[in-house]
Parts: sequence; structure tokens; C-alpha cells
Amino acid sequence: MTQVFPHSRKRYLPPSTFWSLRQGFPQWLRLLLSAIALALPLLLWALISYSGLTTPVFLPTPTAVIDAGIRMFTEEDLHLDIIASSLRVAAGFLVAAFVGVPIGILMGTFYSMESLFSPIVGTVRYMPVVAFVPLIIIWVGLGEAAKVLIIFLGVVLYNAMMVADAVKFIPDEMLNVAYTLGSNRREVLFRVIIPATFPSVLDTLRVNISGAWNYLVIAELIASQNGLGHRIVQSQRFLQTDKVLFAIAIIGVIGLLIDYSLKLLSKALTPWADQTRS
Repeated sequence: MTQVFPHSRKRYLPPSTFWSLRQGFPQWLRLLLSAIALALPLLLWALISYSGLTTPVFLPTPTAVIDAGIRMFTEEDLHLDIIASSLRVAAGFLVAAFVGVPIGILMGTFYSMESLFSPIVGTVRYMPVVAFVPLIIIWVGLGEAAKVLIIFLGVVLYNAMMVADAVKFIPDEMLNVAYTLGSNRREVLFRVIIPATFPSVLDTLRVNISGAWNYLVIAELIASQNGLGHRIVQSQRFLQTDKVLFAIAIIGVIGLLIDYSLKLLSKALTPWADQTRS
């Protein structure tokens, strides 16, 4: 006699749009949820600030922040600060990419390179970049090189570690097939491993560029005369909270544009990759 257990019966999940597991999502609902996610904090901010529950120094109103931003653009040359900060972030991040990505590929591909770099990468990445600021000033001075170096140090090791992990997720079967077809180690590296890792490299850069902007404020503490980080620190000293919030919002908008641009670049350059990645 065959015993049928309850858990052995076939179960069918009812269809769900909102809770679907990687089965597509309506564009209108995606836009609606994004709008709600942005509107709720703004609404809460407006309710608290306009109601008079807080002082303008603690939390200025949205209109006060917008007015301050207009004055910063028209009277204080905020666009020059945006350009200066963007160039610093671009320089530090690009150097970190050119250094960190190859190291990550080598670490993920060769055990010898992992043994060589892992002790350094695994140790230094836990050291706060702020602690290196006095040494950076001694090594390279107070100029632009110091600011770029701080951004570089804040990002490069994370690039290496994330890319190395991505390489390790490549199935061994792909490598074995390449060897079976007669490929040597160099061909496997350049024709199998690097193309297979490329989508993950783009995702790594998209994630870690936010870290470059985070280290910008630290970098612009070093004898800066311009930049968004410098503007935030200067406004904080004079309790100009409206200017601080506007400068932070500018960084957020720039980051959002960069993130969206890198997503489009990933779709254009890696059409074979998973299009559902965030």
C-alpha cells in the first residue's frame, strides 16, 4: 500500500504581480513604487518643517533649501564646485578601476596571485582611510594629488575583492570545455574568464562609485578652496543647514544619474547578461 504524504502533493502558486519572483514586473508599477519611495520622505520633511516643530537651523523647509540652491548657483558659482568635485571623483575612481579590476581578476583566477595579494588586500581594506590623511599630506602634499589619492584608496581594494569573488563564481565546466577544445591558459583567461566576468565588473564599478563620492568630503577637507564637500563643510561652520542639504541633494542627483547611465551601459555592452539585476 502506497502512503501519500501531504507534502508530496503538487502545489501551485497563485499568480502574483507584486510578489513575483524574477518573473517580470510592470513598468507602470515600477514607476509608481519609485515615486512613492521618493515622495514619502519629502512629504514627511515638509510636514515637520512647515509645521514649526523644528527650527530652520535644525531642519529648513523645502522651499528654503531650493531658494538657497538658486542663490548658490547664481551668486556663489556652485557649478564650479560641481565640476571640481566631479573631476576629483572621476580621477580617483578611474585609477582605482584600472588598478583594482586587474588585481581582482588575477586573484580570482590564479591561486598564486590570491596568495600574493590577499594578505595585503584583506588587511588594508579594514584600515580607515581617514587614518592615512596625515601620511598622505606628508607624501604628496596638499594639492589635487592628495584628494585623488584618498578617493583611490577608499575604492580600489573593494574593486579588487568584488571582482575576485565574481571570477570565482565562473563554473569550472566552462574552463574545462575550453581546455578540451585546445585552449591554453592565456586563451582561457582572455576569451573565457574576462568576458564571463565583464558584466560583474560593470556592476562592481556601479556599486563602488558611490563610495568614491562618500570619500569626496574627506578628500576636500585637505586645503580645498572649492568642491561640494568643501561647500558642505563651510556651510556647516556657519550653521547654513539649507545650503548643506542642497549640496547633499546635488551629490544624490549626480549619483542617481551615474547609476542610471552605468545601467544603460551594462545593457548595451553585455546584452547576454541577466537583465533583471538591480
